Amino acid sequence: MSKDIVELNEDVSDSPLYSEDLAPVPVSQRTWTKWHLAAIWVGMAVCIPTYLLASYMIKTGLNWYEALIIIGLANLIITIPMVLNGHAGVKYGVPFPVIGRSSFGVKGIHIPSVIRGLVACGWFGVNTWLGGMALYSIFIAISGIDAAIGLSVGQFVCFGIFWIINMYFIWKGTESIKWLEEYAAPILIVMGLILIGWGYSNAGGFGIVLEQGKQLEIPVAEIYQSDDNKSFIHLNPIKDKQGVAKASDYQLILNGTELGWNTLTIDDIAISNLNENDIYQVQLKNEKTISSIASVTTRSEKDSFGDKIWKYLIWLTAMLGFWATMSLSIADITRYSSSQKAQVQGQFIGLPGTMMLYSFVGIFVTCAAIVNFDDILIANDAPWDPIALLAKFDSVWVVVIAQIFMIIATLSTNIAANVIAPANAFSNLLPKKISFRGGGFITGIIGILIFPWLLLNEIQGLLIDVSAVLGPVLAILVCDYYLINKKQIQLADLYKENGLYAFGGSGINKAAIIALLIGAFIAIGGKWIPAMSSLYAISWFSGFIVSFVLYYVLMKKTKKV
Repeated sequence: MSKDIVELNEDVSDSPLYSEDLAPVPVSQRTWTKWHLAAIWVGMAVCIPTYLLASYMIKTGLNWYEALIIIGLANLIITIPMVLNGHAGVKYGVPFPVIGRSSFGVKGIHIPSVIRGLVACGWFGVNTWLGGMALYSIFIAISGIDAAIGLSVGQFVCFGIFWIINMYFIWKGTESIKWLEEYAAPILIVMGLILIGWGYSNAGGFGIVLEQGKQLEIPVAEIYQSDDNKSFIHLNPIKDKQGVAKASDYQLILNGTELGWNTLTIDDIAISNLNENDIYQVQLKNEKTISSIASVTTRSEKDSFGDKIWKYLIWLTAMLGFWATMSLSIADITRYSSSQKAQVQGQFIGLPGTMMLYSFVGIFVTCAAIVNFDDILIANDAPWDPIALLAKFDSVWVVVIAQIFMIIATLSTNIAANVIAPANAFSNLLPKKISFRGGGFITGIIGILIFPWLLLNEIQGLLIDVSAVLGPVLAILVCDYYLINKKQIQLADLYKENGLYAFGGSGINKAAIIALLIGAFIAIGGKWIPAMSSLYAISWFSGFIVSFVLYYVLMKKTKKV
């Protein structure tokens, strides 16, 4: 183990850049084995967003195994830079904001670390609200009272309780986080297996369930023209195991006007006098329920081989972005690892497998649901969200137990993924005044101040875009550590205001800032500039590659190389 770890042999404790929380972790405190690291990844990966990942792809026409392969490949790819970036955490025992001083400078590191921290604060607020809503669901189920329409005092009380639970683990420190993840991981794996077992036993086998997945890949309704230029609408209602549509009637809606209910048949619906600007929608019903209103889309040509590959690449980029922020700050966790071998094995054991397992759980359980529940008439109403699925069960205790699992999953994700990084980032701003614990409390307060109950959907879109910008930061960290410094960091200088990483006294490495700004522009610019839309579609790759190459070229011109 000593070969893997470099210890601090110079007293720099008087430096304003030093604190006990940001100091290298001593060898005696490197207690996290590969199983602890695997457990922390299980705890982070098991969450509602993971459960929903495949649904986004399947809704665009990919089949379930294509979605699963992309998720697995993306997480294998992202684990590589995760392990590469985690190497410095093990070797030098310092968190991301400290190791990043070698590439960005002792002051320049505040830019990426605080952005990373604020992204985590946003997700912390969102997840804390979701955890509070799980508590609220338990209260509603046990008390038997009706859930409030809109926001209510009860929801805010439950949000506050869940927020306090999160703050407890922050107060207790990193060892309590290790304890939480160690015990949460097996519970969460068992939960996934139980869900698969439920789908298998109620639907009649794996083959039957996954065969139903084909129904989720196609649009609810398509409009097309026949060879003789007549227009028709083809409906794709959800069918049971015998191939019989669950709906008995349909209703077309033209430009907002309902056209009346008709008996559903296997024949396509003829449309007369179709105008260019006409907007058709459709709704289905049976004796028990009525579906949501779905848009009628124009039937598209089958994707060419090139189009298919491009779609795969776009989705691969999106899946890489899922853990892009975590790949920056992975040293916050690997600094507690007992060896390089442990961090490599732990991450490869914990991340790709768990992401694939829980994405498969989401696919399998949703496919089983469309078989088991007669009130799912169209693909748009498939209960991809586990909260929507739970609403279909009448048993109070099924709801209570499932929501307890949801709380454990949300808590383990929130603490590991959304607290450690911002706590270290805020502590790094004023090491002598803000401790890890203080940084954690700042995270919690910001998580409230973003008002997640009001801005849930808007916040998620913004956080994803900001995450894409952070790909260049990872490129700079990896390039600096492996190609510029050859894995040799002057540990004591990381804590010196006028040391090697002060970059002439400014504390800012201009090469890193230039590479970051240009790489970020390449990654996100296509959102507003049509000519760059292709680069935006693969933002993680484009931003990473540009910043990596540019940083290397710029640093090659300095004395540091």
